[in-house]
Amino acid sequence: MAYDIDYIDHPGILTRDLDGLEKRYQELGFTLSPRSRHMLNDRPGAPLVPTCTANRCALFGESYIELLGIVDESAPDPWRAKQMAAREGFRILQLGGDVEAASPRLQEAGLSGSGVLALERDVETEEGTRTMRALSVHMDPRVITEGYLGVAQHLTPGYVHQPRYLTHPNGALRVGGVLVVIADADHEAVIARYERLLGRTATREGVRTVLTLRAGRVEIVRASDAEEVLPGEPAPAASYLAAMNIVVTDLDAARDLIEGNGVVTRPLGDGFLVSARDAYGASLVFTAS
Repeated sequence: MAYDIDYIDHPGILTRDLDGLEKRYQELGFTLSPRSRHMLNDRPGAPLVPTCTANRCALFGESYIELLGIVDESAPDPWRAKQMAAREGFRILQLGGDVEAASPRLQEAGLSGSGVLALERDVETEEGTRTMRALSVHMDPRVITEGYLGVAQHLTPGYVHQPRYLTHPNGALRVGGVLVVIADADHEAVIARYERLLGRTATREGVRTVLTLRAGRVEIVRASDAEEVLPGEPAPAASYLAAMNIVVTDLDAARDLIEGNGVVTRPLGDGFLVSARDAYGASLVFTAS
């Protein structure tokens, strides 16, 4: 069966301290793309205007982690970054697929009112400056309160996932999944909502409810079960984006590198955890490929 949403494009961490965020993720062993300012035009062919945000990314060939910073409070804010930054941290989850196919379906389901949005930003390539282009559709933040969700479609993926940025000192290969914590009273309704969003039926794995995509998994747990899944981790809200799974080639080597850079790790299941307290609001669960 063909799905119009079929992979995790990127989880995103939002901050007003982009310098500190990128430094920490380099200490965690990620190669980062150069800083790039987001640009906007109000109509096709109109001049591009800088928005209030810039980013750096840890790229894996298809999925990536976005490190998103507010760098100019006075600039336009089409993506509601300043609204999101009322609580900084792991605030963004972009799924990947066919945006123009997904948008009317999501609008009909009452999940999105944004329509199809266009994004451009300049990136440096080995052939010179090029403009990355993408489409996205945003979920309605009044309906989806755990984070800012959307669906992305890259029109120029080669400008983003450049081979020179795909090798990481920590051996990271991909984002294997994300974990979402939901207030107990909303749990069943939110599962049904994610099933409508993704066009799939969820399955249960212990306390986790899982929706499996072509690439990556979305896992949902009740707030009352979060301590079992992420022991000792902070709960910044009643419902929230909680954790990313980072798949690496060699767990021991990744842990040695991270600890060697002064970041504390803890064993967790078959892998290890870097606390959200040490990773700008995202619990990072490292597992082996």
